[in-house]
Amino acid sequence: MSSETRIADSPSNEARDPAYFGYYAMLQHQQNMLQDNVRTSTYRSAILLNPECFENKLVMDVGAGSGILSYFAVQAGAKKVYAVEASDMALKMKKLVQVASLPPGKSKNEFLKDRVEVIQAKIEDPSVKAPKVDTIISEPIGVLLVHERMIESFIYARDTFLKPGGHLFPNKGTMYLAPFTDALLFTETMGKARFWEQTTFHGVDLSPLYPDAKAEMFGMPVVGHFDPKSLLASPMLGTDGYEMDFNTITMKALRDFVVPFSWTAQYTGLMHGVAGWFDLLFSGNPQSEASQPIEMSTGPSAEKTHWQQVRFLFREPLAVNSGQVIRGWMHCVVNDMRSYTVDIEVIAGPFGELSDPSQPFAPLLEKQYRKQGNSTRTTLTAVVEDGTTEEIVVMEEDGEVDPLQFIRRRGRWELHEQSYNYSYTGTNDLLTKPEHLCMYEPQATDDVYGGVTYSA
Repeated sequence: MSSETRIADSPSNEARDPAYFGYYAMLQHQQNMLQDNVRTSTYRSAILLNPECFENKLVMDVGAGSGILSYFAVQAGAKKVYAVEASDMALKMKKLVQVASLPPGKSKNEFLKDRVEVIQAKIEDPSVKAPKVDTIISEPIGVLLVHERMIESFIYARDTFLKPGGHLFPNKGTMYLAPFTDALLFTETMGKARFWEQTTFHGVDLSPLYPDAKAEMFGMPVVGHFDPKSLLASPMLGTDGYEMDFNTITMKALRDFVVPFSWTAQYTGLMHGVAGWFDLLFSGNPQSEASQPIEMSTGPSAEKTHWQQVRFLFREPLAVNSGQVIRGWMHCVVNDMRSYTVDIEVIAGPFGELSDPSQPFAPLLEKQYRKQGNSTRTTLTAVVEDGTTEEIVVMEEDGEVDPLQFIRRRGRWELHEQSYNYSYTGTNDLLTKPEHLCMYEPQATDDVYGGVTYSA
């Protein structure tokens, strides 16, 4: 299926709406988000520290949930907040807002009186009656920034209800990717699949299902916190991320996008897959000197959040050497499960070209370069460290280029089919060294032992 066809299809979220909104109608799930101190305090700081975007302003809260962002907006001086929530959590919100109008002595949260209007509907519903607003606030974020596809509703609200020159909170999200190693996670995942290798399970041979089990287990993104020291290379904050500017991004760009990446391995080891997380930015009013931008990170080195991180585990690890360039792309296309289908391709080393992510996805057979006649060498194009290309002559011994010089991994994951791993606690971080994670530092050419200097 081509990229253009997949965009045109624009899978609808409606089939998933009952389960999705049923989930968020439950107080226990709202509590889980409210108790994420990083999330809640970041939004509160972003709103209260930028009062000029709220004081005496009309505000809309998209996907309001418990209404906490609406209440913060009122605390910041909002004239009126239109809290739009499709789930039955809107009824809980109305209950909380209504008690603000009770007689003195019986009222609660009196500061909310006549300041919040709860609208139970999807923001895309034509029944939503609200004026143009000065500021839109929302927490439309899922795993890897885009899971649950709520950013689309945020952008719809921007295009439909935001006044010219209005403000979005947040206004930018940045996705980060990095190569990781985790032998234990790989072994645990293989262990789940190997259950289906049994040939005498109560007299039944399960082994015909082993390939399917392995494909399923490794096709599930792994959500959970992990040791930041397990990264074979770290992205440069502010330069290596994939930015989504919510002020300008289009629906089309949200529904089908490619994240290119290139890393230089800092260690020798096995790359078990690609890890991902995101940052959020609340710029406030960029035109004002009083604006106080607030940032939040969900990275492995940051304070923990309920979003955690996500890892895409290869079925076969990829051996990399320190200093080696690892390049590739991640292609994300919306599906009808309120999420994305994620394709990733990685090449380690200078040889070979990355495939076109817009072409139909299929397993790759590596090209074998063979001698022609009596030729004893082959010229290949290699990508060197600074990203440029050069011609390299490779000597041939047996008629084929050494396959270890050209290594590719490719896989597909459904972002909504998540598994979870909570084994990392961070309790022994100070004691963990790279070699404990099977990551090996490069040997310096001037290392000295016993008075003898060894050179590369």
